[in-house]
Order: sequence, then structure tokens, then C-alpha cells
Amino acid sequence: MSVHLNHTIVHARDNRESAEFLAELLGLEIAEEWGPFIAVALSNSVTLDFATVPAESITPQHYAFLVPDAEFEAAYDKIRARGIEHWADPHQKQPGEFNRNDGGRGVYFLDPAGHAMELITVPYGGWPRA
Repeated sequence: MSVHLNHTIVHARDNRESAEFLAELLGLEIAEEWGPFIAVALSNSVTLDFATVPAESITPQHYAFLVPDAEFEAAYDKIRARGIEHWADPHQKQPGEFNRNDGGRGVYFLDPAGHAMELITVPYGGWPRA
């Protein structure tokens, strides 16, 4: 049997604000609203289902997205143009920069609910060798 991640629920102060933030930044589509969820569909058919919860119920999580170079460049341009605070590292010691880990590029920033978002162009450890 093949196992795939289908969706995960992402807690937000405002589900629409968080879904639109991510979708617009990455050029993704917002799926149809379903019950209390607003879903953002990723290209591998996984959805992030944003749900509004009380702010004190939000435990910040980490979401990392592997993106092609062109999408990284477009998203990074939006991050800078909007003045979104960002870092080259997860410990927020290198502000206003991106990293070149594993021969690619990566950047960290927070979404409206305080979740740590990461964009990378090469998976950790680099691409598998043939």
C-alpha cells in the first residue's frame, strides 16, 4: 500500500488571512471553503487546511516548502517588497538574508499566525545522486 499525506490542519487567528498570505506569496490557489476550513492546494495534491482558532490556542509550527528556483525568486521578491521580516536561518540570527545551504537557496519567515515558514530550492542533504 502506498501512503501519501493528504492534508493537515493549520491553526490561524484568521483562516482567510493566513490562507491568502501563503497562496499569494507562492502563487497557489485557494480551494473551495469547506466547513471551518480554507484550504491551500500544493502541487503534490496535499492541502493545508487553515482553521480559525483562538490566538491562545495556536502553537507555532514549522512548514517547509520545496520550490523551484523561479518560484523562490518570485516569493523572495514579494517578501522583500512587502517588508516581511525574514532570515537566512531558523534561529533568526541572519536577518534580511537567504541562505545557500546544500547548493540551493532558503529563507525563513513567519505567517500571520506566527508559524515558521521556510522556502528551500534544494532538499536538506542535497539532491540524491544517480
